[in-house]
Parts: sequence; structure tokens; C-alpha cells
Amino acid sequence: MRRWILSGRTLGLGDGTIDEIPDPDSAYGSLVERRPVWPDVEPGMTGDATPLKASRYPIVVRLVLDLVDGAPATRIVGEVRGRSFDLEPADLDHGHCVIDGVWYPLEPVSRAEVAASAAGTSIGPLHSARQLLDLKKAAAGDGAVEDRTSGVAIPPLLLAGLRGGAPGGVNAVLYPYQADGWRWLGFLLGERIGGFLADEMGLGKTLQVISVVSDPGPEPLGQVLVVAPGSLLENWCREFRKFAPAVRVLKHHGPRRTGRPADLAEWDVVVTSYDNVVRDQSLLQMIEWGAVVIDEAQNIRNPDAIRTRSVKRLRRRSGIAVTGTPVENRLMDLWSIMDFVIPGYLGTSVEFERQFGDDHDGAASLEPFVSPVMLRRRVADVAQDLPDRIDIPQVVELDEAEARAYEAIRLRIAAEYGQAATLVSLTLLRQFCAHPMLLERAASGDPMDFSKFARLDELLAEIFALGEKAIIFTSYNRMSDIIQNHVRRRHGAFTGAIDGRLPIPERQPLLDRFSEIEGAAVLILNPRAGGAGLNITAANHVIHYNLEWNPALEDQASARAYRRGQERPVTVHRLFVADTVEEVVDERLTRKRGLQEAAVVGVEGAEEDYADVVAALDRSPIARLEI
Repeated sequence: MRRWILSGRTLGLGDGTIDEIPDPDSAYGSLVERRPVWPDVEPGMTGDATPLKASRYPIVVRLVLDLVDGAPATRIVGEVRGRSFDLEPADLDHGHCVIDGVWYPLEPVSRAEVAASAAGTSIGPLHSARQLLDLKKAAAGDGAVEDRTSGVAIPPLLLAGLRGGAPGGVNAVLYPYQADGWRWLGFLLGERIGGFLADEMGLGKTLQVISVVSDPGPEPLGQVLVVAPGSLLENWCREFRKFAPAVRVLKHHGPRRTGRPADLAEWDVVVTSYDNVVRDQSLLQMIEWGAVVIDEAQNIRNPDAIRTRSVKRLRRRSGIAVTGTPVENRLMDLWSIMDFVIPGYLGTSVEFERQFGDDHDGAASLEPFVSPVMLRRRVADVAQDLPDRIDIPQVVELDEAEARAYEAIRLRIAAEYGQAATLVSLTLLRQFCAHPMLLERAASGDPMDFSKFARLDELLAEIFALGEKAIIFTSYNRMSDIIQNHVRRRHGAFTGAIDGRLPIPERQPLLDRFSEIEGAAVLILNPRAGGAGLNITAANHVIHYNLEWNPALEDQASARAYRRGQERPVTVHRLFVADTVEEVVDERLTRKRGLQEAAVVGVEGAEEDYADVVAALDRSPIARLEI
């Protein structure tokens, strides 16, 4: 006659060894109800299992996503009458187990739900982002899965045990958090899912993307498409040339861009604009991209826009979204971007709005879904890795109409002045690069129609979203007025200006008001009126809207915020327009600083600057349009 035999946590039937593990209903009938379920087995506990007790109360089972030794892992957890303990996968298979001398059945509904949720998931440490996404999504469902990692920065934890070192082919030493971003992106791309890089401005999102393109890991990435606002295409190309010169990069832009997919195939990276994705949809869809990177991803926050639909139609194995402002106005912004990163992951827009309210509670409910694929570091979190001052060149490219308007002015000045050109003769070109509205005194309209100003607005939107302050330097009073009016109308933030029109006794009171404001605010300064003698440490962002001919003047201006008393890293943005007089000014400042001659450079430019004036008058944005 067979008998009950206990082997570890498993209770079964056999003659000497277990040859049958009964189903939980049959075992319950024999052990608890003492019914004669099998003709050759006596009801109740006999034989080796005699010391055991049998429980009438079943164990309710859950699959728990938790942190084990600092890394995400799964556990099967059982609860019965206030007690909680870990279960083993075999317990789940058998439907009953023995713990601490007591036989327990597993509650059948929760057991089936956990078995379904655990299918394809190994119990223990997770090394798959897809599994993590599936588990977090299940945790928001019927309760079979419990997420105990909510609010924890999951992406770096997934990197435990992955490759270290530095990205190959990259001419830069990455900060530790940037190396984490490179490894994290490579990990996600290796699984052929997307990632959302949402670091605050100044933390080097572009470098992290370039690093993973240059060195994606064991699996080749394939051809990459970078989509960015048209004004930033040149900046992306320059950053690739600077940090990863071995990567072959093509800027697909302008009237003479190719219409043949074969012409794109020989390049590792193709950089193009959102507008070109719309115009060249049929061409770009002919290629299956290894990855599509969208910079300033808030450009697709409107799910119904043609631009958004065109970007999402691009054929890709993976998508990477890059922006410092993942939510500008509403949670639907985030849905639209995530729908590019992992299509369908958050359901349809209707399902999303039904599940997540556009409020704090909705955002909290959404966090577990998004956190595995969104890396968001704040400057304050990584300040120990950063220098006190972060300089970010913002190279802006004119669109075709703007470039031709600039060229017309350049040719007119060249014809008028010729070899007699001086710095003063370049004033019209410098004003144009600030904003064409400076040349049209009576003109009205939307200042956002100019590429450089649109880039300024993007920077301010991100700064204001952080609740931080900025000081903006511009040489032109009318430009100051345009910025002030725009910021008040579009962002509703406090604005003030210090230039020659504001009496000296009124300047410090304005600074005091600016410093006392909690949250977003902007102060606009003329570098000659506000570039020296002022302490503006309430702001930790400095924006040089138009570059000064004299590097000493610019450095003095930056020092208004980057000085003793400043408790946060200062981010200095230097905006200049590619292939124009402003780029010559930038090259000049770099050269002068390198030669440590700033102290002797004339503020207004002098005869020794003649070569720079000639170079500025010769520089043309039209050349790239003719390629």
C-alpha cells in the first residue's frame, strides 16, 4: 500500500519514494476532509508524513517584483492568516506545499493568475527590460503581481553585471552618470526596445546618444536616423565629428537632398529634420532603421499632428526619444512620446486617458509603467560629478528662407564696403542673427518664426519647467523688449531688463525682486550695463543670445551668476548661427582664449581684427544649400 512521503517541501505518494504528486483538490480531500480518495492510500496523515499538520486555510499567492541585493528580481510570495513567506516555483506547479511542518493548499485563482504572469519569467534576478515592462504592466492590473519597486530608479539597477569601461570610438571621458546612460541605452537597444533619455539640460544627452551609436555593444546597431528641429541639425553633425569622427554622418537637408535610398545607405547616421520626415516620408520609409533618435521629442507631443504620425510611421527596430521636458502641458504629451519609444505599450490614447487622470495621482500611477525605459537625472542628483560651470554651445542653423535673406544682406554689405569693411559694417549681419525683426523697426509678428529665437524659447521652456531662473545677455535693446514680451505672453514668468535705459539707482531693486521670486524668472541684461559689478546668483542658467566680439566682456557677463555664493552648477548656453558672422565671432573667442590674450582685445574691435572682419563678411550660409 502506498503512503504519504515528505521530500523537502513536497508531499507526495509512493512506496519508499514519491511516484505521484496529487492535485491539490485530491490531497485536500484526503488530508483535511479525510475522504478515501485513493483505494490504496489511507485518508489522513500516515507513514513518513505523520508528524505533519494539514491546514484548511489556503495560501494566497502573488508574484512580487522587488529589489534583491539592489537589483530588480521576482519572488513568489504566499500569505495565509497574517503569515507571509517565499514560495518556490515547484510549489506553484504542485498547487500545495509543506512549510514549517504544516501542509497548505494554494488558493487556485491566485495560483493560476501568478502562473500566467510568471510564464516566460525566471524567478530571481531580472536581466530583461521586456520582462520588467511586462511585470510592471501586470502589477497595475488584477493584483496577481505586486510591484515593490515603484518610485525606484530602475534603469541603473538593470545594469548590474553588464559591461563596464568606456565607449569605443568616442573622444571624450564620460562622467559616471553619462556612462550609465550609454550602457543603459545599449542594453535596451540590444533587446530591440526603445529608450527615453530625459536628463535635465546640461547633462550631455547628445554625448550619451553619440556614445551608444558609436559603441552599441555586442549586437550591431545598424543605420541610425536622427530627427531634430531643423535649426539643430548642424549641431548634431558637429557633435558627431567632435566626439565620434569615425562615424559617417550625412545631413539630409536642403533643396538638393537626395531622393534615392541608395544614396543614404552608405552612411552610418543620417541627420534630418521633423519637416523633412513629413516631406520625405516615402523615401525614409524605404529603409528599416536600426534606431530612430528624436531630439527635442516634445515636438511629437501632439498625437494628432501630421509630424507626429509621420515620425511614428518610420520603420525601426528601436526608438530613442531625447528631451529634457517629457511633459510640457499634460500627461498625453508623455503618452505620445512613449507611443514612439514602444508602440502600443501604454495602449491607445483613449485607453490611456481613461486609465490615467491628468493630475498628480495619474502621474503617480503612470510612473511604474514608464520608469524602466525613461532615464531622468537632475543636475542636483549628479552635481558631485559635474564641474561648477557647464558650457554648452548652441549651434543654430538657418532655414532656407532665412539663409537667403542673410545672404542678400551680406552681398549688399560686401558690395558697399569691399576691402574697407570694419566691425561697424557687420552690424546689420549681427542684428539679423539676433532677429530679423531688428532690421524692420515697424515690423510685427511672431518672433518664434526665426530659428534662433525658437531655440531660445525651447531652452527657456525647459528652464522654467524646472522652476529655475535664467539671465540672458543681448547687446540690442529692441531684442531685449522682444524677449520680455514673448516670455510674459507665452510663459507667464517674471521678466526684467537692465540696460542703458534703466537708471542705475533702480537696478539693484530690480535684482532684489528677481532674487526673491520663487520659481521661474528671467532677467535680460546688456553686457555693457549688466556685465560687471552685479551679483545674480539667484540664476543658475546664463544664455548669451548674441556673442560679443570681446571674450573678456562675455566672461565678465557669465561671472554674474558663476561666482562666490552660487550653490548650484551654472549652465552657460552660447547661441550662435552656423556659417554666419556669429560663427566667426565664436571662432575668434576660442582662439583668443586659447592664446590667453583676452586682456588686450579691444572691446569694439580694432585694426588688428581686420582678418576676422573679412572672414565674417565672407562666411555664407548659402553654400550648404548648393550642395
